[in-house]
Amino acid sequence: MPLRFAILGDGAWGTAVALVLAQNPNHRVALWSARAENGRILQEQRENVRLLPGVRIPESIILTMDLAAAVANADLWIVAIPTVYLRATLETVAADLQADRPVLSLAKGIENSTFLRPTEIIRQVLGPRQAAVLSGPSHAEEVSRGLPTTVVVAGDDWPLISWIQQCFNTDRFRVYTNQDLLGVELAGALKNIVGIAAGISDGLGFGDNAKSALLSRAVVEIARFGVALGAEPQTFYGLAGLGDLVTTCCSRHGRNRHVGERLAKGEKLPAILASMRMVAEGVYTTRSVHERAVRMGIDMPITSEVYQVLYEDKDPLTAVNHLMLREPKLEHE
Repeated sequence: MPLRFAILGDGAWGTAVALVLAQNPNHRVALWSARAENGRILQEQRENVRLLPGVRIPESIILTMDLAAAVANADLWIVAIPTVYLRATLETVAADLQADRPVLSLAKGIENSTFLRPTEIIRQVLGPRQAAVLSGPSHAEEVSRGLPTTVVVAGDDWPLISWIQQCFNTDRFRVYTNQDLLGVELAGALKNIVGIAAGISDGLGFGDNAKSALLSRAVVEIARFGVALGAEPQTFYGLAGLGDLVTTCCSRHGRNRHVGERLAKGEKLPAILASMRMVAEGVYTTRSVHERAVRMGIDMPITSEVYQVLYEDKDPLTAVNHLMLREPKLEHE
């Protein structure tokens, strides 16, 4: 019996995941477009020309704008919708998502108004159900072209994440499991804040020493925050934490790094966001995390400086200087 997967969201990552799953001849994959114009172009071109140019979408993947048809009889719903749009999109289509199906989230972010993680939003809108998250260093530009990638699937239901691991594993896409759903989702969200900081460093012309120091201190900061909320500390030194952090901060594909680089060169945030084709989740996550850290009394100097650059128009170089001139302390504090 073939396994059926419905991917909700035709962005770069949703498309890349469809390509991974479609490699198995026993899989039936449907990719749903929320926007009619995007869906029409996908169907006509069989290519995500805007986000993944040159990557052919095989005929075995069903491209549709009919959500009910996409999710009908699916064994797993895969939600590839950015966190900032997740609630509104799900509420719009919730009538077609009443069946009790497990959901896999691909989103990396935190909702500003509620501080809910993607799987929490999914369960709140669609009702109680099995839910998991796929995270880790996985740029769609590379995954879609078959470059070796390793990720982690996390959830509180062991049979579900083990099954997802088996479904996704290929010779170019390796999946590990982790039962720390909270930690994996927090790591995937917080690394985007640091991606903006890394872009600022690059935009200011700083070198490898600065980037290495940033990543090292960022892992400590992210873990401090995550553990305070109840996550497992080791999660932040794994694929969803350190692994994704390195990719986000160093890759030319990094959307959040791109934002930071342009800020460092004097561009203003509204103009940067208006010119981008994909969502830089770190811009929104920075506000959520900064406000929660202040309320809980958690020391997060990198996040604080990024917040001030984004939302208080602080000069990026001044922000870096403030980090460098903080009171000396022990490394692991």
